[in-house]
Formats: sequence, C-alpha cells, structure tokens
Amino acid sequence: MKKIVVFAGSNSKKSINKELAVYASSFLKSVEIEILDLNDFELPMYGMDEETENGIPKKAIEFLETVHSAAGIILSLAEHNGNFSAVFKNIYDWSSRIEPKLWNNIPMLLMATSPGGRGGASVLSAAKSGFPHMGGNIVADFSLSSFYDNFKNGTIADETLNGALEKAVSILEKSI
Repeated sequence: MKKIVVFAGSNSKKSINKELAVYASSFLKSVEIEILDLNDFELPMYGMDEETENGIPKKAIEFLETVHSAAGIILSLAEHNGNFSAVFKNIYDWSSRIEPKLWNNIPMLLMATSPGGRGGASVLSAAKSGFPHMGGNIVADFSLSSFYDNFKNGTIADETLNGALEKAVSILEKSI
C-alpha cells in the first residue's frame, strides 16, 4: 500500500496548518497515512559551525528518510512574517544538507492557512517558487484564508472551498 506523509510546517501544539493537513488526508482512499509532528524532530539551529563540529543530527536523517519513504506528501505551511516558520526552515535546511533535492520529486500537495484573509499566500508563494529547485514536485496547491471563519467542527464549512480541497487531494492521489 502506498504511503502519504502528512505534516505542517509548524511546531505549534494547536497548529491550524496541521489541522488542515490532517483534514485533507481524510479525503484519501486506499493509502497508508503517516502524520508527522515537527516536535518529534527537535534539532539544533542549523549553521555551518554546528554541522562541522557535530555532523548531521540523527533526527534530521530520520525526518528525511520518512519523507523519502512516501509516495506522496501533504504539507501545510505556517506563515511567520510572510515566510516559513523557524522550525520548518531549520528542518528544511538540515534536510538539504543531507540531500540537496530533498523533496526527491515526490508528488506534493502544498497548502497554507492562516487566521487572516490572505491564507498564507506569501509563504505558499515562496514555497512554490523555491521547492522545485529542491526536488519539489508540487502537483496541487490550496490556500484557506480566515481559518477560524472557514474551518468549523473539523471541516471546511464553505462547500466551494471544501470542493477545491477535495479536488487538490484527488490530483495528488492520481499522481502517486
């Protein structure tokens, strides 16, 4: 059975991006779903001195091995000041030291959400621009604005938005 790795680019215990990613995975059929939590991959802050003195951390290797074991990826990025969260950027940097094309051309549904009206548009744009250079195979993307208005009782309340997410997941599923 093919496996989809699902995670958020956040270390918040109440991450709305993790909630969205897990919800998106509920549309998948006939696949194994592995939900990751970046809190399980605690890493020192990346820096050349850290790498030279201590090497690549075991948790970075474990994270990348898990990603590479997947047939597909669902990733929802948290936006901090218009960019990646520090925890995501750190694991991204460590992973790229192990394998520069870290996404390994695995089909990916890339998403973002935020409490605001732009739905993480800035971080989504940065990822869509940069990930392909790092082996990213983004087959679909989805942004959910105003999370607390649009996501209620564990589902997207607006049928049009929910349908758009379901379509994005279907594109991912057909790509694996």
